[in-house]
Amino acid sequence: MSPILILSFILQIACCVHVVRTGRPLYWIFILLLFSYLAVLIYFIAEILPDLRNGPGSRKVARKVRNALDPQRDKRRAEQNLQLSDTQANRRELAAESLRHGDYRRAAELYQGALKGLYATDPDLMLGLAKAQYGLGQPRQARETLDALIAANPDFRSKEGHLLYAKAVEGTGDVAAALHEYEAVVQGYPGEEARLRYGQLLKRNGDTARAAELFKEILARSAVAPRYYQREQRDWIEAARQELSALGT
Repeated sequence: MSPILILSFILQIACCVHVVRTGRPLYWIFILLLFSYLAVLIYFIAEILPDLRNGPGSRKVARKVRNALDPQRDKRRAEQNLQLSDTQANRRELAAESLRHGDYRRAAELYQGALKGLYATDPDLMLGLAKAQYGLGQPRQARETLDALIAANPDFRSKEGHLLYAKAVEGTGDVAAALHEYEAVVQGYPGEEARLRYGQLLKRNGDTARAAELFKEILARSAVAPRYYQREQRDWIEAARQELSALGT
């Protein structure tokens, strides 16, 4: 049998399996078996290609490529939406985009403007404002915002917010309180940043033995973690390795 016929047979069978598994109309099977390459091409264009374009994975890849080519696109769109309609949703979106792009002053203005009326104690808005304040080098204001958030929303839980609180407390120079917060936040934090920052503060505070334990724990955890986790946490892992090297352990 010629290679062309073998390839045609493989493609036809693969498409027929796809028809059955995805619940496509069964008439596709007869078309695929009767018309070989032409049927495979038509089936790919009509049934498979739209799924590839519209699937979550494809959209994620497309978004990454688009952001790499034009990183300000989403921020510009959010700015335009707010100019067209100054709604709570549009203000939130632009604030989040400004925060993501490091435009902390604009983000702080937007969050402060949104924290009014029914939304005066909205926990997500208050957390966004605290992030912007910390990004502006205002740890004391960020801590005050987070204290107000906790007081107004005692049931609100956020690992990201808890780490930000520990960083803000550290930024105010309250070492004892910061150590307490870091010790609490490392329990179950989905990443290595909290553990690294805790170790670094312990090191600066003279507890090098405990700091070394935490840096070693980061390396041990990452060594058995999936590759995607190692990629995502690469900066914190490398920092832990450097800290251990500096400690001579």
